[in-house]
Formats: sequence, structure tokens, C-alpha cells
Amino acid sequence: MRQDALLKNTILPFVKAFAATALLLFLSAGTIFYWQGWIFLVLFFVPMLLIAIYLSKGDPELLKRRLEVKEKKPKQGIIANMFYISVGLFFVISGLDRRFGWSSVPSAIIIVSDILFLAGYLFLFLVFKENKYLAHTIVVEKEQDVVATGPYAIVRHPMYLSELVMFIFAPLALGSYWAITVNILLIAVLAARILTEEQVLLSELKGYRGYTQKTKYHLIPGIW
Repeated sequence: MRQDALLKNTILPFVKAFAATALLLFLSAGTIFYWQGWIFLVLFFVPMLLIAIYLSKGDPELLKRRLEVKEKKPKQGIIANMFYISVGLFFVISGLDRRFGWSSVPSAIIIVSDILFLAGYLFLFLVFKENKYLAHTIVVEKEQDVVATGPYAIVRHPMYLSELVMFIFAPLALGSYWAITVNILLIAVLAARILTEEQVLLSELKGYRGYTQKTKYHLIPGIW
């Protein structure tokens, strides 16, 4: 697939995701006058688009893998759907919090949370640069090798670590304390995703078992 065609195929899902997120957030909030929401949407989607543009030119094969969202096994599909539900619930609760004024998060905390959210995106970009086989679905390709350098020397699943960092600070970036509760579900979903993914990697990716003996932690250094 040519680079321009690949990028074009990226834009439509991007626009759909942006529209769906904005609808969930602002319909729940009952207003478009929600400055925390607008800033967050920019911070959430602009880096996403920039990374897609970068990959379309620098690593189109990786972008193709990221665009493939259909899981090959039903169990993995259920976990992926639970992740999307968790994210959707997060936006709904944040919007409702704005509508009913449940939380009063200081502006300084919101701004710091925005910065830390972007830091999570930067870490995610470093993960993409390190692992060209980082597919959206759980799959092992014939020529795939174990990646044990960069972020992968810290934890086995640095992409999920970056997502965890982003969504830990996302509620505060949206001015909501109550949306933090969704992170309990999100952590459970990520843990389930990691365990099922490791079953595939241990059985299909040569050298992965040895990698797990060197890199002990799945997600959070020093904890798990």
C-alpha cells in the first residue's frame, strides 16, 4: 500500500474516534463550554495523528499493524472490547462530573496532569520506535524477534505502561476525581490483556521465555 493511501486509511478511523470521543464527553457534560475537555481532546488526538503521519513515512508496516483491530481469538476480542468500554466510561463519568459539579480540581493540577499525559504519549512513541512488530492485535509474525532493548529492558509491556500513565492522569486533566475510579477497571483489563498476550508469546515467539527471565516485571517496575 502506498504511503498516501495508507495515511488516507488512517484519517477516517481518526476522525471517527475523535467524533465519538467528543460526543461522549460533551453530551455527558451537557455543554460545549468545557475548557478542560477541549484541551484534552487536542492533547489526545493531535499526537496520535502526528505519530500516524510519522509512521506512514518512517515505518508504514508498523502503521498497517496498528490499523488492524480485529482480534483472531474471541477471548482476546472480549478483552479488547472491555478496554474500549472502560475508555468510553471514563469519558462519560468525566462529562457527568462536569455537568453536576461533583469535583473541583484546581487548575494547576489540571495543567500538570496534561503535561504528564503528554509524557505518557512520548513514552509510547519511544516504544513504537523500538518495536516495529507492535501490532494492535495479539499476533506473532514469522520473522518476528524478541525486543529486549530500550523500554523493553524495563518492563515486558511498555506500551501498556504508557497507556496506564496516560489514563491515570487523564481524569485529573479533565477536572474529574470521580473518573479516577474507572482506572480500577482499566488496570484489570490491562492485566488480563497482558496475561493472554504472554500465553501467545511464550508458545509462538522464539526466545520470549528467556526474555521473561531477564525482564521480570510485566507492567510496573518493582511491583508486577
